[in-house]
Amino acid sequence: MSDIYEKSLLAHAQWKGKISINIKVDLKDKADLALAYTPGVAQPCLAIKADPESVYQYTWKGNSVAVITDGTAVLGLGDIGPKASLPVMEGKCALFKAFAGIDAVPIALDTKDPEEIIKICQALAPSFGGFNLEDIAAPRCVQIERALKKTLDIPVFHDDQHGTAIVVAAGLINALKLVHKEFKEIKVVVSGAGAAGSSIMFMLRNLGVKSILGFSKEGILRKSNRSSYDFLAQELSEFTNPDDLDLTLAQALVGADVFIGVSAPRLVTSAMVSTMAKDPIVFALANPEPEITVEEAKQGGARIIATGRSDFPNQVNNVLVFPGLFRGALDAKATQITETMKIEAAKALASLITDQELSAAYIIPSVFDPRVADTVAAQVSRVAIETGMIRKG
Repeated sequence: MSDIYEKSLLAHAQWKGKISINIKVDLKDKADLALAYTPGVAQPCLAIKADPESVYQYTWKGNSVAVITDGTAVLGLGDIGPKASLPVMEGKCALFKAFAGIDAVPIALDTKDPEEIIKICQALAPSFGGFNLEDIAAPRCVQIERALKKTLDIPVFHDDQHGTAIVVAAGLINALKLVHKEFKEIKVVVSGAGAAGSSIMFMLRNLGVKSILGFSKEGILRKSNRSSYDFLAQELSEFTNPDDLDLTLAQALVGADVFIGVSAPRLVTSAMVSTMAKDPIVFALANPEPEITVEEAKQGGARIIATGRSDFPNQVNNVLVFPGLFRGALDAKATQITETMKIEAAKALASLITDQELSAAYIIPSVFDPRVADTVAAQVSRVAIETGMIRKG
């Protein structure tokens, strides 16, 4: 693994950035210049002034996304600051272009103030068709996303929250088919109550799961501890752990059907997995080192295992979602990303694996499956149009 780190560092030094701006028009003579810039450019400006919605017709707005971060929760590196976050933001932009043909721009902000970030994004909104919030620490990421969704009429999506949750949901849809269980009857234990963990728990609730036990760094989420929590943990405690149990992670896993980890390495042992219900499902997604290794999970009797890594089957990778989701939202001129769109995106992703293909080692499509982005985009676009969440112009 150290070899890939060395190669990547050298490659980045050679690339000097993974993205660049290309122009679509000829600028070879005065006639070209007159069309693309002065004096001709005045005409589309006046057209947009007369009809603001025509900005989608005359500019790049309808195919552009800003990837916005404050650098406080970058990969597994944590709060490394806006400058150090840029390689990741550039990579995200490259994925938008490669997988969905979307022009994306990295914007790393030198502030951690949620209100300031909200105001900056609101001021930037005229230039972009959507915002992908990235690597912003919880719970501020939730606060920022909710404020922007309320005040802006373009899609806003925090990928670390919802991208992960959508792929997890897709994997669970297929995993439960294999073990012949339903969402409404399973018990799920989630380790991690930050950006990804909170969104996963909200998604599980929306899919019909009744029994969810959530764990943060401080332990199991309980209604009786509500007063000591931030607003996000308070919301989670309202529908998780309905019996207000005081359990360790090991105790919670007894009889559980599913474990989902988006937290820290080596929290779960094979002995703990062995106490789970029949045909246990283990999604150990902490990167680069998971909550339990694939080998240990198998030793504990796990029937189905997913990780965040590319060197094992069933990789939970957000690139399965965000390119297609934004492609569909932009194509439909959606004004926001709704919970229904997220669930339908998960179902679309899961549907790419037929019942005949489905196996314990194949519950999530490959990121290189050429059908992924188009399939997700089609479903998101359909839902946006059917529910009226689109611009009228």
